[in-house]
Amino acid sequence: MPRVLRILNRLIIGGPAINATYLTRYMAPDFETMLVIGGKDDHEQDADHLSMDLGITPVEVREMKRDISPIDDGIAYRKIKRLIEKFRPDIVHTHAAKSGLVGRLAADACKVPVIVHTFHGHVFHSYFSKWKSNAFIQIERYLANRSTGIIAISEKQKQELTQVYKICEEDKMKIIPLGLDLDKFRLHQEIKRAEFRSKYFLQDNDIAIGIIGRIVPVKNHSMFVAAAKKVMEQTDANVKFIIVGDGDMRQQMEAEFKEAGIDYAYYPEQKREATAICTSWLTDMDVVLAGLDIVALTSHNEGTPVSLIEAQAAGRPVVSTNVGGVGDVVIDNQCGYITEPDNATIFAEALLQLISNPQQRTLFGTRGQNFVQGKFSYQRLVHDISDYYCSLMDKKGVPYRLASGKASMLVK
Repeated sequence: MPRVLRILNRLIIGGPAINATYLTRYMAPDFETMLVIGGKDDHEQDADHLSMDLGITPVEVREMKRDISPIDDGIAYRKIKRLIEKFRPDIVHTHAAKSGLVGRLAADACKVPVIVHTFHGHVFHSYFSKWKSNAFIQIERYLANRSTGIIAISEKQKQELTQVYKICEEDKMKIIPLGLDLDKFRLHQEIKRAEFRSKYFLQDNDIAIGIIGRIVPVKNHSMFVAAAKKVMEQTDANVKFIIVGDGDMRQQMEAEFKEAGIDYAYYPEQKREATAICTSWLTDMDVVLAGLDIVALTSHNEGTPVSLIEAQAAGRPVVSTNVGGVGDVVIDNQCGYITEPDNATIFAEALLQLISNPQQRTLFGTRGQNFVQGKFSYQRLVHDISDYYCSLMDKKGVPYRLASGKASMLVK
């Protein structure tokens, strides 16, 4: 069977970790995979439960971290080269920017036959200064030339990468959407809803609006607070705001809630009822989403937002800014509302539409559930990646035979 060295920069909550662990687990027995992960930052919530639940033991290269460090990155490069030389993979597949840099350079130096990279998002705007963003673009163009294939996870992302930033030619890029385990979001919702709402002091008639993810600048929680303030000024409904996640911008967000006059509590330290509650990190997202009524996303930039896919799988309507691959996972005015970025007024208006109309919340939720169920399953993801790997191995003349019976022309 073909061997795959899969490299993920850090195993933290989010789409890349789900994608990498599911592929590692469910592409067996056709592909033998070694999963390599980097070290996480202190404020990031690890996703070790994903690998544990799937029976995976990743190899950790601690020096491969998010921040640029010539010393650590050099050590990570040498360690990954040694892993490649020992494991002798037919395919090296990297996920996200840092692992894409270190992993592809090591794979190219070791002359791995097939080198694949998945863009789960990109850092070409809303993260860094213009000169630094331009430097990253040049680096990615160089790495694309060393890659056999590039994966985008949405049509919008492919368009940005090929037409706006010109990372590579269109024929080198394949669109393969994320794949998730969505079944659990439909099961036992009433029990889960009661559990979540009891824990966080939500009454039956409260309308809970949640935002899920890291509290970092690109997620734009400041806009969420500004929209919350406008909502509170324009409705008499019992509205609560639930922030699921944590990060280095949490203290700023807390100050903004205070300035907006919205009663706020950080649940790990203040277990009490409040208009806005930050739960910090949670892993049981099926329970979280059962307890919410509306899911919001206010980001400046996104790849394919997992929180919106999972929200719809749970039958929850969404309100999101129109960034990255959002338009590929939410049908505007059918499953939720997509608004222009960084406009708290329009965002609040969209929230108010759903707050005031429970029938619309139900309708949007049902439509969203039907939409994502067929498009974002992990079974579809495994099938698509398997076919893509085989096409790239055929192109490079790599002999292979899969346990399912498929083989290259070279071994038939």
